[in-house]
Amino acid sequence: MSTHHQTLALALCSVFVTVTLVITTWVGRRRRKGSAEDFYTGGRMFSPLENGFAISGDYLSAASFLGISGLIALNGYDGMLYSIGFLVAWLVVLMLVAELVRNTGRFTLADVVAARMSERPVRIAAGASSVTVSIFYLVAQMVGAGSLVALLLGDSGALTRTLTVVGVGGLMVVYVTVGGMRATTWIQIVKAMLLMAGAVALTIMVVVRFDGDLGQMLTTAAHRSGHGMDFLAPGLAYGGSWTARMDFISLGLALVLGTAGLPHILSRFYTVPTARSARRSVVWSIGLIGAFYLMTIVLGFGAAAVVGSNAVRASNAAGNTAIPLLALDLGGGAGSTGGTVLFAVVAAVAFATILAVVAGITLASSISVAHDLYAPMRGRHAVRAKDDTKQGGSPKVARYAAVLIGGLAIGLGLLAQDLNVAFLVGLAFAVAASANLPALLYSLFWSRFTTRGALWAIYGGLIPAVVLVVFSPVVSGSPTAIVPGVDFSVFPLQNPGLVSVPLGFLMGWIGTVTSREPADPAIHAETEVRSLTGAGAA
Repeated sequence: MSTHHQTLALALCSVFVTVTLVITTWVGRRRRKGSAEDFYTGGRMFSPLENGFAISGDYLSAASFLGISGLIALNGYDGMLYSIGFLVAWLVVLMLVAELVRNTGRFTLADVVAARMSERPVRIAAGASSVTVSIFYLVAQMVGAGSLVALLLGDSGALTRTLTVVGVGGLMVVYVTVGGMRATTWIQIVKAMLLMAGAVALTIMVVVRFDGDLGQMLTTAAHRSGHGMDFLAPGLAYGGSWTARMDFISLGLALVLGTAGLPHILSRFYTVPTARSARRSVVWSIGLIGAFYLMTIVLGFGAAAVVGSNAVRASNAAGNTAIPLLALDLGGGAGSTGGTVLFAVVAAVAFATILAVVAGITLASSISVAHDLYAPMRGRHAVRAKDDTKQGGSPKVARYAAVLIGGLAIGLGLLAQDLNVAFLVGLAFAVAASANLPALLYSLFWSRFTTRGALWAIYGGLIPAVVLVVFSPVVSGSPTAIVPGVDFSVFPLQNPGLVSVPLGFLMGWIGTVTSREPADPAIHAETEVRSLTGAGAA
């Protein structure tokens, strides 16, 4: 890339940053100061269509735009698992979670689980789990930002990536502390529209390049992949050894079940006025997300066919730069005006994607700290308190939490710079499916569920998931590990979902049946009526 090309791309990224900061500042001045309701939910003022776009903006992260297409460009058929898993997961959200969560809770996942339990210990456990999931997810966005800006600058050195990660972390803290949920939602809406427009334009250009013959595109991708027709068949990434096959199952389980336990997605259901609006929001988001993931399949195979798998791998070993390289080629190639402009636009959209998603995740995790960790420790029981400030914990605490979480995400993002962003998000989904989902489903559908069961479900899924990741090839024992120089990996799978998800459900069941505390049928009946009808919901 020439200096002119880099300047244009960086200028477009700067424009988006400027626009979002203006939105954040403007909205921040309009919201009610000190109101937990306004800071955490945006006043519950968004329509289903607006919230559907916002959910799409929250969900379609750097993993979706950069990581999935890169995995398809490198691994062919096996890379499509991410697209399919991420999409199918929304059926679980629509059928089992969206409306019931909106009716039962107020701000976070912990509201739902703690509604019929001993509130303080359950809220602390759910809050800790939500923050852990958010940190995993944030690391993926940081890695994507580092890869993208390194490509823009033509410099993949450690200093460039470090400055990029620190800069993105600083911006996400500003978005959250100044604008709260209302500003973050509008940023997500703008980003979702930009992302969909960019994906549609690139998909049309790929199809036109091959004269509408997708078969020719797939054949060309296979020939240029270096793997021949095996590129189009299962097994390239998750075939051969039993370990690879188990990883395939583990990843699929995590992707399909994890979405329903993601704290930044669940918090979106509280930004609309009614449960019906929450359900309609999910319907809108499924349409948008489904269309996008279908396009990532075309873009991934298109990158392999147009750019070539080896060229993608040479630019970034994890494949995170496949889409920008595809845009450069479709626009006319390096040195052409069309290639420069298209590359710059796509890079700006990708950067917008990262900034918007990190803002949403940081907000959700900071709310969990203030509402589920800090408030109970200070004796403020969020569900039962009548004071608006006590109901959510202080927004000031959430702002401080955003700064701490941002710093932690920056540090971990610097350690994981060589990992694929979609793969990193897969780990976040595994933790969410292992800890959050069992407690959530048991709370909603099992009348005998007790406080001990909730605690055992959360910790019984969370601790094994994190420990297994630490002792997996992701952290040590492989050339692409976070700590490549040492080997303390004893767990053979890269994704812990196959073990940790069943453990979460099993520990929740064992904790309940061995509990001396009997479940209160009256509280369960009250919660069930509220979840199904919305009576008494915030």
